Amino acid sequence: MQPSFSPIVGFNLSTVLFTLASTLLIIFMYRKFMHDKVAAMLEKRRELIESELDSAEQAKLSVQEKEREYSALLADSKSEAEKILSAANVRALEKEREILSEANQSAARILEKADENIELEKKRVVNEIKNQISELVIMTASAVAEKEISEDDNSALIDSFLVKI
Repeated sequence: MQPSFSPIVGFNLSTVLFTLASTLLIIFMYRKFMHDKVAAMLEKRRELIESELDSAEQAKLSVQEKEREYSALLADSKSEAEKILSAANVRALEKEREILSEANQSAARILEKADENIELEKKRVVNEIKNQISELVIMTASAVAEKEISEDDNSALIDSFLVKI
């Protein structure tokens, strides 16, 4: 006996024609009733995606522009800060010079007054010494006038006068 071979999948022309007719009917019905709606929906979706991509591109450009503006402002701020610091340093140096100048002038005035005071004190001391010498001379002269002096007395008187001076 010969084994009977029955194919699991067979080729039947009526099945093929039915399947082809069903597929064509589905395509026709799709084209007739749904194609425009699906195409419109896909077109809206495409436009929405393009719109979102354009918005994203615009946002990216805006962010880049803001970043450039920020960088420029930051650079300007740094420059301005450097100018302010430089001006503050210049003012501080000027103030330092002014204070030193005033201190030097004040010291010069103090030294000048001290020199004047020293000079006045010298004059006062010299005048005082002159007054004392005058008094001594007057005392000596009155002592001489009261008595007649011998040569030895005169020498002793001069020596005592010089000792007092």
